[in-house]
Amino acid sequence: MKIVVLDGYCVNPGDLSWDALRAFGDVEVFDRTADSDAEARARGAAIVLTNKTALPGDVLERLPELRYIGVLATGYNVIDVAAANRLGITVTNVPTYGTASVAQFVFALLLELCHRVGMHSDAVRAGEWSKSPDWSFWKSPLVELAGKTMGIVGFGRIGRATGRIADAMGMQVIANDTYLGQPPAWDGFRWASVEELLRESDVVSLHSPLFPDTDGMINARTLSWMKPDAFLINTSRGPLVVDQDLADALNAGRLAGAGLDVLSVEPPIDTNPLLSARNCLVTPHMAWATHEARSRLMDLVVHNVSAFLSGRPENVIK
Repeated sequence: MKIVVLDGYCVNPGDLSWDALRAFGDVEVFDRTADSDAEARARGAAIVLTNKTALPGDVLERLPELRYIGVLATGYNVIDVAAANRLGITVTNVPTYGTASVAQFVFALLLELCHRVGMHSDAVRAGEWSKSPDWSFWKSPLVELAGKTMGIVGFGRIGRATGRIADAMGMQVIANDTYLGQPPAWDGFRWASVEELLRESDVVSLHSPLFPDTDGMINARTLSWMKPDAFLINTSRGPLVVDQDLADALNAGRLAGAGLDVLSVEPPIDTNPLLSARNCLVTPHMAWATHEARSRLMDLVVHNVSAFLSGRPENVIK
């Protein structure tokens, strides 16, 4: 059986192994595959694994031997799932591997906004502390999080993990979600509308899926509800935020700062206004990519393939 990995480098740049997958058949791993090359590389394969390489319906129709697509991620918008279902191709994803890593990264961004550790370390190395007339100095406002309010939009696994850390740091947590599950037993926790959450929060962390009704949910109007000294964190989906509107709010001082691990177009074009916006941190969609999370992802990918081959597929996308 032929198994093809179209774009394996991001998941496994060489510090993990594909050997467990090789137990199921002949495995060919490509580091990267352009969308235009996907059909040729997938030809003859019964199983194809992809992260960001797209497999649209017209390509699937020309791959008669394909029976299974495993997405090496949680999001599966690169696959024409309706066409796959019609053609009898099973599609699976990996929904839970990065919860702890992404929640941790929320606070990596947030704490950098609060303390600018990197900038101050660079200043010390440049000799500014040695030349300072005072025994201590700081180059930006320092912010304490205890007692402040974190608003979490999207209260699934990652949102709840983020809330647990915020609660442990002494923050009050409020949340918004279309599904109001069991509320956590944190002092002061409550559900809120999006408008209430944006108006009341000192930190807003986005963990919402990208749907038509959440696309561009952070825009000029909703940003106007936020406090001018608030921070916005987005480790979820870039298009939740209207780039220009956020840049305008930051540059005008209507928002204190933003930490973004995702953008509307990735990698960004040079003219993306957030790349030069005031007090805006942008990282290259790396919150998910700890060694531990990628190792879990690989294990779950192999588990999904094994379950499919045994006739009991799991994590199936309909």
